[in-house]
Amino acid sequence: MTPPSVDAPVDLRQRKAALRVRMRSMRNSIPAEERIRLAGDIEANLFKLPEIKEAATILLFYSFGSEVPTARIVQRLLDSGKRVLLPVLAGPGMEAAELRPGDSLAATTYGPKEPSTRAPVDPGTIDAVIAPGLAFDRQGHRLGYGGGHYDRYLARLRRGSPRVGIAFHVQLVTTVPHGPGDQILDLVVTERETIECGLRRDGG
Repeated sequence: MTPPSVDAPVDLRQRKAALRVRMRSMRNSIPAEERIRLAGDIEANLFKLPEIKEAATILLFYSFGSEVPTARIVQRLLDSGKRVLLPVLAGPGMEAAELRPGDSLAATTYGPKEPSTRAPVDPGTIDAVIAPGLAFDRQGHRLGYGGGHYDRYLARLRRGSPRVGIAFHVQLVTTVPHGPGDQILDLVVTERETIECGLRRDGG
């Protein structure tokens, strides 16, 4: 009898779930003041990227809990004249809606705030994505929160739109468990370094 693959669906889910528990605990253990300090270094590294400098329309996320704080990044992008999009959960999946200067944000039941105006934007117009996650590896694999929303959305982007993960350095692991539906990032930015991922896609 052929033994089951190590990436069989049940085993993969179990390994992802175990890593989520470990990484949530690790990230939650960073003191709030330290998260703010480290976020400043992450922000500085992020804004050095030509992929961000040259992008006109950027999808990022409004942080919650112990995530890398993004309120300053959102405001800085708006102040520089970028078109800023934030995720919204619409029906069974994720869409992106524009946040204009002066717009309010609405609280959600699942964590991050969303734009009050929730009209979906065509994914083909997005020039770059700044993505959240619980864990990342140097090959560009990302561990999300388990809903699969980001992976399905990233698959809808036009070819060549850079995908950038931002994280605290402690969120880097040797290998993130991954399957065929998991999307690969191009870059991962931490307070210590910017990683050009080993599996960066040729031309997108």
